Amino acid sequence: MKLSSFVITIACCLLLGACSGNGGGNAGSGEYEDDYGRCVVVPQKPSRIVSLSPSITEIIFSLDAGDLLVGRTDYCDYPPQVSQIPSVGGISNLSIEHVVSLMPDLVISGSMVSKKNVEALERMGIPVVCVIEKHSFDGLYQNVRSVGQLIGKQDAAEALCIQMDNQLRLINEKWPMPDNFRPSIYYAIGFGSSGNFTAGGNSYINDMLTLAGGRNIAADVEGWSYSVELLMSQNPDYIVIRKEEAETFCKTRPYTSLSAVRNNRVIPIPSGWMDGLAPRNFKAIEAIRKVIY
Repeated sequence: MKLSSFVITIACCLLLGACSGNGGGNAGSGEYEDDYGRCVVVPQKPSRIVSLSPSITEIIFSLDAGDLLVGRTDYCDYPPQVSQIPSVGGISNLSIEHVVSLMPDLVISGSMVSKKNVEALERMGIPVVCVIEKHSFDGLYQNVRSVGQLIGKQDAAEALCIQMDNQLRLINEKWPMPDNFRPSIYYAIGFGSSGNFTAGGNSYINDMLTLAGGRNIAADVEGWSYSVELLMSQNPDYIVIRKEEAETFCKTRPYTSLSAVRNNRVIPIPSGWMDGLAPRNFKAIEAIRKVIY
């Protein structure tokens, strides 16, 4: 079955991201040390921003700063009003010329943009800051604060972090889970003839499954590949999968023999809720928790 090239790229870049710097900026100095340890001179209050990451785009809108965006990628499709912002192409086929034509005073990149493209933009005198997706779910808070600092929305970023904390607290209060109850769960990123892929223990998705009250059967795996034999032998209580692929998964052998499929315990989740480290992750945590509660 299909595994989107976008998700594969995210997976690979997350693994590469493990060698990056610790990120964080120097408030008020005009300099910012990004997640790759690069020191970038940035404007104190940028007014023309190009986002090269769907997660960053979502965070910017969550900080009520969508009006600062003058460019985004084809993959930046949330919230819906982002469609009104010009696209500079994909991520692997980014149009440097289009980015330059938008006259940005800041470009914020994710982990998928190539070093070649970053250097090309820098040669044009455009500051590029890399805010990558982190391996742990706590990294979402770090990225929100980093973006808030970069775009002059520190107060909004702190408010969003408090709001996210409150969301998690409300989920725990509304659907409390006993400490000794941890049903097994598996996130099917890819399946079928192209291979089986899931989120291992060194991923923010593993943390999400745990926060939702489950026990990730792939928690002891580093990386994203998972054998179908192991999946069948583990026979998890629940399967989480992108909504658009759930029906096909449930009709494909050998997955039809999994108890989660037979007992209608496959949880379809809109892809945008889990495929990037962004505020919508809490929607996925809540949806999963409600089912397994």
